[in-house]
Parts: sequence; C-alpha cells; structure tokens
Amino acid sequence: MTDEPTRTRRILLRSGKSPFDVDSLEQSLHNDVFATNTGNLIFSDASHKILTTPRAEVVSNGIRTVASEAERINEEYDVFVIPLANAFRPSFERSLARMTQLIKKLRIPVVVLGVGAQADLKYNAARLKPMEQTVREFVTAVLDRSASIGVRGEFTEQYLLDMGFRDVEVIGCPSMFMYGQTFTVEKKAESLTSESRVSVNGSHSAVRSQGLDRVIRQAHERYPHLRFIGQNLLEAQLLHWRQTSHDSGAQTSMPTHPSHPMYREGKVRLYIDPATWISELRPFDFSFGSRIHGNIAALLAGVPSTVLCGDSRTLELCRYFGIPHRKITEVPKTVDPAELYEAADFGELVNGHKERFLRFTGFMEKNGLENTFTHGDGGAAFEARLAKLTLPPAVRPWTDTDADTLSGRFSWMQSRLEELSSENAELRKQLDKKLSSAGATTQPAVLPRAYRRARRAVGRPVRKLLRPEQ
Repeated sequence: MTDEPTRTRRILLRSGKSPFDVDSLEQSLHNDVFATNTGNLIFSDASHKILTTPRAEVVSNGIRTVASEAERINEEYDVFVIPLANAFRPSFERSLARMTQLIKKLRIPVVVLGVGAQADLKYNAARLKPMEQTVREFVTAVLDRSASIGVRGEFTEQYLLDMGFRDVEVIGCPSMFMYGQTFTVEKKAESLTSESRVSVNGSHSAVRSQGLDRVIRQAHERYPHLRFIGQNLLEAQLLHWRQTSHDSGAQTSMPTHPSHPMYREGKVRLYIDPATWISELRPFDFSFGSRIHGNIAALLAGVPSTVLCGDSRTLELCRYFGIPHRKITEVPKTVDPAELYEAADFGELVNGHKERFLRFTGFMEKNGLENTFTHGDGGAAFEARLAKLTLPPAVRPWTDTDADTLSGRFSWMQSRLEELSSENAELRKQLDKKLSSAGATTQPAVLPRAYRRARRAVGRPVRKLLRPEQ
C-alpha cells in the first residue's frame, strides 16, 4: 500500500503583485502595484520565494483586504501570510483596522512576518497611544490564528510586550533572507574616489527636514557617477510623466523633481521589480541614504551600504541585522560618502546572519510554514522562472522629446482614454435603465466625468513637457 500524495497547500500572500506579474511601466504605475512604496516589493518578493516549496503554491492577494472575501479565502486557501513593514503608525490605522476585520472572519491560520511600529529615534511610543486599541485588536486576531507574531526588532517587541502580549518574536524582515542563510558583502576598493559608482536614496521627510538634501547636493558635486534611487509612487509619476497630483511632488529638493540637476542629467531611477533593482545595483561601489529597503536592495546585490536612520522603523532593523548605520540627526550635513564607506563594518551582519536565518525559519515552522531553503530547492526554480521573464526597465527621468520616446506614452494614454470612454458609456446605459425602470420622464444631464478626468490627467504632463522653456 502506497502513501497518498501530499496535497499542495495554497498560501495567500499579502503583496501588491506576484514576482512573475509583468506589465508595462504605465500600467504598473496606474495600478500602483507596489502600494505607494517599491520597498514593499523587496520583502513581499522575498516572502514569495521563501514560501515556495514543492508542497506549496503562493498566490498574491494584490494587497486586497476586504472582509466580504473571507469566506472565499477560507474555502480556497490554507493559510494567509502577511509580510508587513511599519504598520503600527497613525497613517496606516484605517488599513490596519480593515485587515483586522478580514482576519476576524478567517478560519485558516494567519501568520505575520515582521511587523513594525513607527516612532522617533528615541523609541518614544507616545504618538501611537491613540491607535493602541486598533493595534491590540489586530494582534489579538492574529494570535488567535497563529502560535506567535513576528516583529521587526527590539522597539516593536517591547511595544507589544508593554501591551501585555507574550507570543512575540523578533524575526527582522524577510527581505534579508532572500538568498538563505549566507550573506556576502565586501568592499571592492579600499576607499571611494571621484570615479566610484555611488547610489543614494532618501525619503521626502529626510530630504526636506533632516538635512539629506545638502548631503545629496554635495555628493552630486563630488561623484560624477552618483545615482539617486526613488521609491514612492509620486516619484515614479514625476519621473515618467513629469507630473503628480500629490502635494509632496512640489518638493524641488528631491532628485525626482524635474527641476533638480540629477533629474535633468538622467541620474535618477526607480524600479518596478526587485530583480531588476538588485541586478542594476551590482556594479555599484557603495549605497547610502535613509531608505531601509533601498539599502537592503544594495546589500542583496553585495554592495556595501550605510543607512542614515531617521526613525525607529529603520533603526531597529539596522540594530537587529547589524547593518552599518548612523542616526541622521547625528550626521554632519557636510559628510562625504567616503567617510561612511570607510567606517562601515559588515562583520556583525555577515557573521550573525545564519543565526538570524535559523531564528526566522524556526518561527515559520512553529507557525506551520515550510521554507524553500529547508524543504525545497533553495529557490532555484523560482529564480529560473524569474530569469525567463522580460521585466520592465527602470523608470527614468522623462527628458526626451523624440518620437520613439513619446509614442509609447501617447499610445498608453490613448488606450486609457478609450477604456474610460467605454466605461462612461456603460455607466450611461445603466443610468438610463434605472431611470426608465423608475418611470422618470426627464433625464438629468450626465457629464462624462471619467473622460474629462482622463483628458486632464494625460494632458498636463504632455503640455508641460512640450511647453517652451521660459
């Protein structure tokens, strides 16, 4: 008598998209596949890879957390895995509450990989007090469906312990385990020179109010091969369309703004896919800046990196993983990347990685999850499948006016106008039908709002680009 074949487990993963979803730059930005920050894709793609084994199928939920879908999820999936970043913050409270409502209706296990709380560099949690009940309900709902909850670092662990929760484990972020239990980072040169390739990253707040603008400006003068890597949706819109409706898009000190010298010189990139991001960073000599996943992408590429920490979310991860870092408030505005490079020590990161990996996979096993490095092929099939894809290129500054550059954008704009016009026509039919069934004798004027919105959206960047310089 032979054993019955093991049934494949279906894992629903909270992520903006599957690593194998390929779309145009325009469609990717339109759909916001990275949930406003491309750093999210670093840890969600890593989670997808880690969870992929011969006995598991991983499916992205597209970030959807709709409580009405609970019954379908219960029927179609065996476990819901939620990689998170700094979810315990006021601006995410509504999303966290929606997620909790969905989890409460689930009968399947729910596993959280690396959630974090966001506070200042002094780990003062006072600003989180108003949302404490929301956090409490979320953690309770998760722990009712799992053995423990995984958090990013020491601050978040203490934050939840102070609330009375005990099944809390520090596991860091899945992104650091994308390649398993080994981690290699080496300095290619003894020191940086003007010919070195340096990558810099930074949030709007770090550039605007924490002095990073001056650091970037001086680095731009010293290093001709400096490149800024953006991460936000609004930055992508500025790069690709030269236009965004977000207020922060007017910040001219950001290299992603069309008026910035680095934008005009084409020294800015933003990546839709982590695979492309990591690959294009490999030739660089050094990476620095305030973005934790921007620097993790560089570390995964084997590039020495230093994080300029501006809050608890980056600080606790750097401390846990041994990533070289400085508090941005203590960094001189005249600092040269060469100084950061020289001081960076990767001994703790490299030497302690295996222990942290085993802690991470131990957490997974405790919560009933297998991983590709212990129970699969180490991610070989995942990487082979990824290598066959033609992923979209990096988003670059739109500084060209040649026909080839414009035609792709115009083609997408036209298709969007046609889609919106079709949607508007269908809405008109539905309205006519409802008015007719209601016995209405007169029909109110219905303006094609969707069409007009599309005209405004696609018209602004084109007019702005083609407008003669004053």
